[in-house]
Amino acid sequence: MSPLTLSEIWIYPIKSFAGIRVKQAKLKQKGLEGDRRWMLMDETGRFITQREHPNLALFDLSIDNAGLLVVNRITQQKLVVDNHSTLTGTEYAATIWDDEVKVVEPDMKYSNWFSKQVGIACKLVFFPETNVRNVDPKYASNQEQVSLADGYPYLIIGQSSLNDLNSRLEVPVTMQRFRPNFVFTGGEAFEEDGWQHFKIGANLFRGVKRCARCVLTTVNPQTGEKGSEPLLTLSKYRKEENKIFFGQNVIALSLENLISEGDEITME
Repeated sequence: MSPLTLSEIWIYPIKSFAGIRVKQAKLKQKGLEGDRRWMLMDETGRFITQREHPNLALFDLSIDNAGLLVVNRITQQKLVVDNHSTLTGTEYAATIWDDEVKVVEPDMKYSNWFSKQVGIACKLVFFPETNVRNVDPKYASNQEQVSLADGYPYLIIGQSSLNDLNSRLEVPVTMQRFRPNFVFTGGEAFEEDGWQHFKIGANLFRGVKRCARCVLTTVNPQTGEKGSEPLLTLSKYRKEENKIFFGQNVIALSLENLISEGDEITME
């Protein structure tokens, strides 16, 4: 059996927008540094995602010294967002599923740009590191926190799991349909389902629960178009109690350390 190796690391600076692959990242309690600390919210304060607005897939993101660069792939319009961790501005209450969090709108010009580009009235808001959002207490062991992700700070998926799925599809899909933070090679398909305590390099993690998947996985990240796959095929062999599972939600027990592509994964 080939060793388990961390092959990809992804952050998603703005919730439900395209991800950025990085070689190395810092582990924070809420998730990887820079992961899902931003999101769009509507005029009621509710979070906005590709579920209702699949055209969010059409914005490319990158990070440089100037900040977070957002490019509308269709119009080629660009925006540079100050990505500093101590941003201040107008505070709002926002809702993500059943959670209410305090967020900050640093600059109305960002919100106006996104409103025009996405085609809906919205605000670009930031979630400061000191603001509180607890993970589901049913799965917490030490009052762990999460950023603006749906429920948990980290998501890991094996390349073997995707290969198994693609062997059943007429048109294969990329891993980006599932928006993981960590991808690994080696091992059997879906072996991450049962992981409880494991290390990536020297860093300790705890598997929380399998990740239930939604219609967001049916949005083609290249075109922004919705279809029926891969959810239809997954429903035929990965469905339990009316939920379709792919990937494992994870909490980091080693914080403020770096994690790198190529790190070996070992079970504790």
